[in-house]
Amino acid sequence: LDVLSSSNNLATGYRCLGRYVDAAQMDEQALSIRKRVQGVEHPDTLSNRTNLASGYRDLGLVEEAVRLDEETLGIMERVLGMEHLNTLTNRSNLAIDYHSLGRHDEAVRLDVESLRVRERLLGSEHLESLSSRNNLANGYHLLGQYEEATRLFEETLIAREGILGPEHPDTLQSRNNLAIAYQSLGRSNEAVQLWNETVSIRERLLGPDHPDTLTTRSNLAGGYRDLGWYEEAVRIDEQTLSALERVLGTEHPDVLTSRNNLAIGYGSLGRYDEALWIYE
Repeated sequence: LDVLSSSNNLATGYRCLGRYVDAAQMDEQALSIRKRVQGVEHPDTLSNRTNLASGYRDLGLVEEAVRLDEETLGIMERVLGMEHLNTLTNRSNLAIDYHSLGRHDEAVRLDVESLRVRERLLGSEHLESLSSRNNLANGYHLLGQYEEATRLFEETLIAREGILGPEHPDTLQSRNNLAIAYQSLGRSNEAVQLWNETVSIRERLLGPDHPDTLTTRSNLAGGYRDLGWYEEAVRIDEQTLSALERVLGTEHPDVLTSRNNLAIGYGSLGRYDEALWIYE
């Protein structure tokens, strides 16, 4: 079992470094052993299932993540209870899966319930409550409820900066999300300022090729396009696409999004042949 704990820690380390394939492989191996040694309903096995589903999400394997998270949530609700913290975490993860599949209404219902329970059990400033608030804000944003999403993102960012500091990964996530909300409201200058800050910190802490850094760079390019800075946007999109293909592979959803963004940039510059080549 100590070996399995070490395996789990190593998978977590791989995930933090953006080595998603290695992390998923470690989690798959550990889950197979835990199911055989500890049983399918043991808390450690359930935790391992949650980690593996997260790995599948990172790899863009959303259908696999949904299947695993739905199965795990059913077991957790029966074995651990509806309000156990691990059950709430898995419910939040399933909501993320649903968002990825465009099932936003279902996701928001899960997030509203998770936030309600976490605030009652843990308090409104607990890190898990802040995570739920961030997820719910994301759901509102995807449903087009931009004002409500922005309000929740601003509250979460202020709380995370006060509790975790300005450079914690969760704080950086909040800053990136708030920038997206500002962009949706037409507040592109504010969005670009937040993205520039976030890119600078993530490049320094995570490196220029970490998936989180690349995602933020892609967002920054979108902000530049909104401001009419097309040359700069294309330069960033070209660099980002090249790095994403190298890190995540050519078929990952984030790579496909980046490719589409670059085609839009080429079109904005009148480079239609290059844009068409990407679309084809």
